[in-house]
Amino acid sequence: MRRFGGSVRPLALLSSGLLLAFLSGADRASPTPTATRQISLGTVASVYDGDTLTLASGSRIRLLQIDTPELGSGECYSRQARNELLELAPPGSRVGLEADPRLDSVDRYGRLLRYIWRKGVNVNVELVRRGAATPYFYRGERGKYAEALMSAAKAAQAQKRGLWRACPKTRLDPYAPATTGASGPPTKTPPASGKCDPSYPDVCIPPYPPDLDCKDIPYKGFRVVGRDPHGFDGDGDGVGCES
Repeated sequence: MRRFGGSVRPLALLSSGLLLAFLSGADRASPTPTATRQISLGTVASVYDGDTLTLASGSRIRLLQIDTPELGSGECYSRQARNELLELAPPGSRVGLEADPRLDSVDRYGRLLRYIWRKGVNVNVELVRRGAATPYFYRGERGKYAEALMSAAKAAQAQKRGLWRACPKTRLDPYAPATTGASGPPTKTPPASGKCDPSYPDVCIPPYPPDLDCKDIPYKGFRVVGRDPHGFDGDGDGVGCES
């Protein structure tokens, strides 16, 4: 398990009043976190896609109980979902990070699993409310904001906000990842050899040898599983050619 350090600091040292002042803001419609339990602060360094960001400390955060279309996969609304998260939690912004005692704290890629709070808004719920994400109760596990997420999703679907309007193939299934259908030509185009390495299941990259670099292929931000013979996933987070 990866260890994280740096600028994420527990809020246990802050008073309840200061914490609630930071988290509550002016928007009372968003669910409110429970006191100071399992809350920390961090500064956003970058936003990878609609449900993943990196803190200035180097910690990678995967937003809990939601899913967005995979960036770089050709899925409908993937870029728009990232733009929504950029608006809600832009680089340089200070955010609250809430763990859920009912759920895992870290995923298999070493990412911290958290609800994000900024200016009184639960960003996870807000992304669903805007139609930029769908609820995703991994392994059927429902967290503390599951009802709020489902309510937000049903409202977004009914009012055709975000991906519900742009991607007609989207289904509301909280027990499966977001699937919106292709927004353009398929990305998994067979190479001249006709063979695709299974380490990169969402795109088609020729097997090793020869050794390939990111500049040699047209794909960015794709999943990497297993051996990774070309070494596209240098930091071991399960995503190849991130930049």
